[in-house]
Amino acid sequence: MKQQKRRYHSKDRTRINDAITARELRVVGPNGENLGVLSLADARKAAEEAKLDLIEISPKAKPPVAKIMDYGQYRYETKRKASEIKAKSHVTETKSVQVKIGTSEHDQQLKAKRAAGWLHEGHRVKVDLFLWGRYKYMEPAFLKERLERFLKIIPAEYKLADEIKKSPKGFTCIIERVGKSVKGPKIIQDEQPSVKREKATKKKDVAKSKKKSLDELLETGMV
Repeated sequence: MKQQKRRYHSKDRTRINDAITARELRVVGPNGENLGVLSLADARKAAEEAKLDLIEISPKAKPPVAKIMDYGQYRYETKRKASEIKAKSHVTETKSVQVKIGTSEHDQQLKAKRAAGWLHEGHRVKVDLFLWGRYKYMEPAFLKERLERFLKIIPAEYKLADEIKKSPKGFTCIIERVGKSVKGPKIIQDEQPSVKREKATKKKDVAKSKKKSLDELLETGMV
């Protein structure tokens, strides 16, 4: 029984077997050997004898180049090579991170670490200080200083690709890594439980002190 040969594959537009129309082809054998320039009929015959497919791998060459091999294997190798090329090529993007005047220190640390990670991957990072309400009318020097304060805590080496300037929603700048790599991102460790307890105790003591001072003022009639 004659083996049924596959034809033109519509997904990757590769001509195989009976779909090939060139009169002659430069043919590569199943083991990579050069079979020379063959007529289309001889090339098909060689593929049939090997019980494999005739695949036109370089249709624009003169004459076109065809290879004798299993089409399923050819597709697998083509996809694998494409994946390797994609993995090696790096697309640089501009990522965005936004902070506000009221952003907590903890959230700023998380955002700074995220920005460092993007820098490490080779991306640019657009840093925005978002202003709303009365914050829009504060001194520009003060607002720029707040943005600079956030930039200083980013655990990576970087440079300003676009200086700090006013934007429709506040202030903005763009940073990018220095050279081909950056140090980081540094891992920001959580505080030890004992340190957290000590800070919590200090906050309680400050609150008690303020309350005591207020009570004393009320007793003396100064408030």
